[in-house]
Amino acid sequence: MTDPKTPALTDPQPNAKRQDLQADTVNPGGTLTDNMGHAISDDQNSLKAGALGPTLLEDHFLREKLHHFDHERIPERVVHARGSGAHGYFELTRSLAEYTTAQVLTEVGAQTPTFVRFSTVAGFRGSPDTPRDIRGFAVKFYTPQGIWDLVGNNAPVFFIQDAIKFPDLVHSVKPEPHNEIPQASAAHDTFWDFISLTPESLHTIMWAMSDRAIPRSFDTMEGFGVHTFRLINAEGKVTLVKYHWKPVLGLHSLVWDEAQKIAGKDPDYNRRLMWDTIDAGGTLEWQFGVQLFTEEQAAGWDFDFRDPTKIVPEALVPVEIVGRLVLNRNPDNFFSETEQVAFMPSNIVPGMDFTEDPLLQGRNFSYLDTQFSRLGGPNWQELPINRPLTPPQNNQRDGHMRRTINPGRVSYYPNSLDTGSPTPDPQEGFRSHPVMMSGVKVRERPESFSDHVGQARLFWNSLTPIEREHLCRAFQFELANVETRHVRLAMLDQIERVHPVLASQVAIALGEPPRAGQTAKPGGTQDSAEEMALLATANADVTAAGGVQHDPALSQRAPSEHKAEPTPRGRLVALLAGDGVDAAAVEAVQAALKSQEAKFHVVGPHLGDLGGAQATKTFSTASPVVYDGVYALGGTAGGLPLAEHPDAQMFVAEAYRHYKPVGAHGQDGGALLDAVAGRTAPLTFAKDEALGVVTGNPDAFTQALARHRYWNRLSPQA
Repeated sequence: MTDPKTPALTDPQPNAKRQDLQADTVNPGGTLTDNMGHAISDDQNSLKAGALGPTLLEDHFLREKLHHFDHERIPERVVHARGSGAHGYFELTRSLAEYTTAQVLTEVGAQTPTFVRFSTVAGFRGSPDTPRDIRGFAVKFYTPQGIWDLVGNNAPVFFIQDAIKFPDLVHSVKPEPHNEIPQASAAHDTFWDFISLTPESLHTIMWAMSDRAIPRSFDTMEGFGVHTFRLINAEGKVTLVKYHWKPVLGLHSLVWDEAQKIAGKDPDYNRRLMWDTIDAGGTLEWQFGVQLFTEEQAAGWDFDFRDPTKIVPEALVPVEIVGRLVLNRNPDNFFSETEQVAFMPSNIVPGMDFTEDPLLQGRNFSYLDTQFSRLGGPNWQELPINRPLTPPQNNQRDGHMRRTINPGRVSYYPNSLDTGSPTPDPQEGFRSHPVMMSGVKVRERPESFSDHVGQARLFWNSLTPIEREHLCRAFQFELANVETRHVRLAMLDQIERVHPVLASQVAIALGEPPRAGQTAKPGGTQDSAEEMALLATANADVTAAGGVQHDPALSQRAPSEHKAEPTPRGRLVALLAGDGVDAAAVEAVQAALKSQEAKFHVVGPHLGDLGGAQATKTFSTASPVVYDGVYALGGTAGGLPLAEHPDAQMFVAEAYRHYKPVGAHGQDGGALLDAVAGRTAPLTFAKDEALGVVTGNPDAFTQALARHRYWNRLSPQA
């Protein structure tokens, strides 16, 4: 049962603010003051010795204002600098009391307040949302037992096995130090030089080259806790656990050409989608799942659960859904909340413990260290976004930016001058699980961490043909941007260990001889039927996966137990219209989209009244790459029929080339579709519902949105 002194977790108004955050909110209006509360008479002119004279040093209002401005930018995160956050709650739907005493995982129905930050890894704070990169997925739980931070990614594995290599990994992927180029991109020499010399990265680099690294939105990507943790129950029994977030809207990604164009058209694309969804009263939702297993089970596997470059395949240990995460409130202030929020994997609550994963052990040190640097000192926990639900009670004092006023003269323990409190609680306090340890001090990697290829092959084997093709093209793009030939060759050697056919397709694009006998000859086209067939069927024997050779959970497209059913919910559609558009047609398609919780913008040659609709976007301010589908309604534009308008044609052609659903109403809309037939090469445009081209039926178009992409425009096996 919940301690009566502890604030209730269940929030009767999920959108309500936490009261302790609300207390620091400044209400607008009233008299302008300085930061010490002094009323200001003039904030437009500095104090001078005469109107044309020099500014006086005694103008303390000026000095305070400039002082704050000079220091209002804190150091950005070294990694994960580009981030976006939202508030919400976690609700437990199945108790794990059999495995842990952590209240957040035992009290069914309780709603734990959360703050979640999504981020890219490599780019600076001002970089775009859509580079090819792993995404951070960090969740802060404000539990009655203290803060729990689940600091994960949208990939379940990491590039390195030991934290001592982390600075080298990050230095390699950051812009090269002599010219600070390229920004937010791994497609350069230093990154691939490091990867080619670091075989343990092979599994994660397969994830990074897959569609997983360019998610369509935050709520269409999975999240993972990455490491294995321990859960401890009331009897002291230990169960190992891996954490998973499964998106309710399903798994969806951008295509690479689209991701690059969005970076220029709308660098805030993912951030804007989340903000607009919540701002309109919507939510972002995930199911929360766990993989539970014992050390005895793990001892029989041919890989080590402590190795952060390995997964526990879901085909080996199924994910059990035990809760849900709902994000439903945007931050009030980006800096105060999203930028100042501080996560630490060492923030766990009683009933949890760490494992001996060497990367996790290093992260537990590094994250605390970085908060001191970024947030100015030891009192960063007092910032509203980082505060626990219940006020801390300890003997810590002083330091930069201390906000807590501690009365009395006692600041130590044990003491007899302040009733001896606060005191440790041996029963309810955090206790580490007693693990027997012995050994010689060494700097070496355990033999159980030595297989770097097997799970990379498992990932490859589990992908669908179109996913394999995209992964192949990603390697081609990245390595073609590497200028040093010996680095390219070294990476081909590594890729060949996963599969020689994959290495051959990449080699051909780099002007190198193929690595497999059964592959297209040099000079062949990447799109040849022979090459595509080879990529579709090339499998390899898998090791280090507990006997699993293929796991559909690793594919974004293959059906598996916890993948969501296709839905048009949350999709954004461009409704193309010219002056004089049919109002009834506009209303029909809008009603069909609203009925399925899809969103839309009316895009026209100008803003405002089009006769039968109000345009909220124009062809110059909107781009097809930021929409999930296009529906043509007709009308005239600039004196021309919409079908003859170049920008309208481009909208349809680009959407079709990116495999998105396309729809049209009436003769005018159909004429626009006809006009783009020659603009979609190498694809062949056809009015065919099987290819996602729907005419005359708004409901059918809305259902076509659920499929997301129509890869069969590319090749039969897709």
